[in-house]
Amino acid sequence: MKAESLSSGLVRQARVLHPISTDELRILLLENISQDAVKSFRAQGFQVDHFAKAWSEEELVEKIGTYHAIGIRSKTKITERVIKAASKLLVIGCFCIGTNQVDLLTAAKAGIPVFNSPFSNSRSVAELVIGEIVVLSRQLFDRARELKDGLWNKVSKGCWEVRGKTLGIVGYGHIGSQLSVLAESMGMRVLFYDVLPLMPLGSAQQVETLDDLLARSDFVTLHVPELQETINMIGAPQLAKMRKGAYLLNNARGKVVDLPALIEAVKSGHLAGAAVDVYPSEPSSNGPFDNSLNSFATELRALPNVILTPHIGGSTEEAQRMIGDEVATALSRYLNAGTTIGSVNFPEVDLRVPQTETRDFIRICHVHKNQPGVLRNVNHLLGNFNVEKQYSDSKGDIAYVLADIIQDKQADRYKLRELQDQINATETNILTRVLA
Repeated sequence: MKAESLSSGLVRQARVLHPISTDELRILLLENISQDAVKSFRAQGFQVDHFAKAWSEEELVEKIGTYHAIGIRSKTKITERVIKAASKLLVIGCFCIGTNQVDLLTAAKAGIPVFNSPFSNSRSVAELVIGEIVVLSRQLFDRARELKDGLWNKVSKGCWEVRGKTLGIVGYGHIGSQLSVLAESMGMRVLFYDVLPLMPLGSAQQVETLDDLLARSDFVTLHVPELQETINMIGAPQLAKMRKGAYLLNNARGKVVDLPALIEAVKSGHLAGAAVDVYPSEPSSNGPFDNSLNSFATELRALPNVILTPHIGGSTEEAQRMIGDEVATALSRYLNAGTTIGSVNFPEVDLRVPQTETRDFIRICHVHKNQPGVLRNVNHLLGNFNVEKQYSDSKGDIAYVLADIIQDKQADRYKLRELQDQINATETNILTRVLA
């Protein structure tokens, strides 16, 4: 059998579940999320509103109350205030790597799982870094700009091959490890620093301290999340420990580098250049922007041999398509079947959906406070029904249980609504859905 027929010609299709409530599910997609995701949702019968720009907190508070799901990128902020206004919201999808734009704890307490796509754009970011390394080492942007301005400036001073140079990678996750392989294929030596002991790929070597990596690297590239301990992890003291004539590249998060300190390091000649793709404050949409967003912007833009790009690390057709597919699939699986595998703030629970020819069944999706005795109380309410299978898990203060009930004369729609009302009335209930 050909490979493509294995995925497309399934012998038996799993049933598609739908909420018993007659309220049609509405999805809000912001920040120009992939049209493939839009098509996928609409093909399943969801109502989709798609917008190119991010919405402000005020816009979200005013309009989000009619939506059951929302998809965003990095510029839309889902705050506690927004979540409190989202009376129907069931799930949040971050069509990007990070989730720091969402109040994850408040979302969990409201029974709202959050999904993202942490690895889909890894290759795109790694390839961008390789490009930046070559461009910086050859002063390519400056020469290109000069020629466009009518100046012929053919020079070799300060221009280098990358072969034989040392690349220091801070954060050896999916991006850092892929970058490691690409850099070695170009003849670079690779060092990496990570808070965890990790198995290196190829001939890369892990170093014990960040200071050691900074002192030994010709190029230092950052691939860490924004956490309390990573904010300003590269400041004036760390820049001073880098080799004279080295380069710093930040495609991670805008607050990881103290940019005023970086400006001084380049102006003084201690660093030969830098590449910056992320900033502490970024415009909410494409178009002209105000330098007042970041007080140092004018100085940063005037520096020689500094590459400034508008947060495009993962902005390739391939990455956006994969991100759209992954997050749209996660949202659909949660809305249709209650599955939370891959959620960043929620217990991970899954039950296989029976095939179409099996008996009719109802699925109870019950989010509740993680307290003793909850399952005993829930199972007491389920006792009058034929429970085929059940699975539960907890994460912090939140717990989640899926239970499949065989639908028969005893489990008619009236009794199921009565059951849902009884579960909703329990003191520990956060959110309960019934799917059929």
